[in-house]
Amino acid sequence: MRSPIGYNAPEATARVHGQGHAACCAAPTPQLGAQRPARQPRHIVRAGIPKTSDFGEELSESNAAILEGLSGWRRRWTIVGLCFFAFMLCNMDRVNMAVAILPMSQQFGWDSATVGLVQSSFFWGYLLTQVLGGIWADRYGGKLVLGVGVIWWSLATALTPVAASMGLVPLLCARCLMGIGEGVAMPAMNNMLSRWVPVKERSRSLSLVYSGMFVGSIIGLSVSPQLIVALGWPSVFQGFGSLGIFWFLAWQARARSTPAEDPGITEAEAKYIAASTPKREPGKPIPWKKLLTTKEVWTIIVCHFCHNWGTFILLTWMPTYYNKVLGLDLMHSGVLSVLPWVTMAIMANVGGYIADSMVERGVSVTKVRKVMQTLGFMGPAFFLSQLSSVDSAWGAVLCMMGAQGFDAFSQSGLYSNHQDIGPRYAGLLLGMSNTAGVLAGVLGSLVTGLILQHGTWDQVWGVAIALYLIGTVIWNLFATGEKVLD
Repeated sequence: MRSPIGYNAPEATARVHGQGHAACCAAPTPQLGAQRPARQPRHIVRAGIPKTSDFGEELSESNAAILEGLSGWRRRWTIVGLCFFAFMLCNMDRVNMAVAILPMSQQFGWDSATVGLVQSSFFWGYLLTQVLGGIWADRYGGKLVLGVGVIWWSLATALTPVAASMGLVPLLCARCLMGIGEGVAMPAMNNMLSRWVPVKERSRSLSLVYSGMFVGSIIGLSVSPQLIVALGWPSVFQGFGSLGIFWFLAWQARARSTPAEDPGITEAEAKYIAASTPKREPGKPIPWKKLLTTKEVWTIIVCHFCHNWGTFILLTWMPTYYNKVLGLDLMHSGVLSVLPWVTMAIMANVGGYIADSMVERGVSVTKVRKVMQTLGFMGPAFFLSQLSSVDSAWGAVLCMMGAQGFDAFSQSGLYSNHQDIGPRYAGLLLGMSNTAGVLAGVLGSLVTGLILQHGTWDQVWGVAIALYLIGTVIWNLFATGEKVLD
């Protein structure tokens, strides 16, 4: 493995664009000034990247060979890994309320409607920073925005017990502030990965990062009951919130917003990333009119809403379902809530591998996205429909595992599509669609609480199933994997 060297962005760009193709992975003593004879454009099918094309530059044989010449650890893997841990903390800090709400509601005398209000208050703040997070990441860099976001939500998490002791309104404000911090995570991460990760690795990288959320749910749901029994419910907020400090120190030391800003990246990896990610034009105004009038953008937005309604109900209400419907205590509710997220973490990465393998074999990105998201909608719809006929804890858990396992394929469908249709605006597009997704979380939590005051869980699942089916139809009619925004 080559030792990391300093990377000069303009110099490397000159080598990538045009004459530099001859210098890369060529004869033993290449001449940087030499020009190769013009060759006819072809497609590098195995890399999933056209030789000429979406990135506005020709990928020569030597550029394709750069990846083959690399060995050892890549800097982009560090970025993906740190984003994974950020998303792990994101869901650890989010799901602890799903467990702590049980002793908190008993202590403070909350009914189902109040529980729904507390659960939804996180999404009030989360809704506010979805689009802003994408704009800030595009303007100031994903490193700054994601770093500030993690510290912000970690502090709000740690202060939750203090807010709760002051009353319901301060608690709602604390949860709202936490949501503001977590709201920038997805758009900032998407911005980072669109600059660091080549197209060929997109599905796997996104699936790995999003699986950090599932791992966070696993840890949060399994550790929270233990902490509550041993130290009381405030301990889960104080303990989990403090972990963000350690992540932030590692992020500041190791992360950069772009490869060009990273002094430790190897020259070969920098060339490969530059040649296989879209070129950026700093200062180009955001084409709001085109964004808001493109049917493919609205397809993602509407389907994100349909998807997140069911996902957030499972995220926030699953322990309550186990406790109130199946009669399980706090410990068993938390433990059994973990299993569907284990399934989801595994299947997200399986789905990412399958999706990238299909693209490498020449299957169109559009077909791949439609197949994966159809599984991500229809699987949960089927398994949630079976819950009404289940009367045992393990039967319910198996249905939840099936629903969450198939839901994970959405990471290679809906959640990968922003970078497909508009890589230049990936962070902003995710912020726009996730705004709709968060709105589903707000309404879903409130509606579930209201339904349960006078209705049944079958009605709760029925609404989620209907939205999954609507999303399936819309996605297959209008979604595309082609770039539609320049």
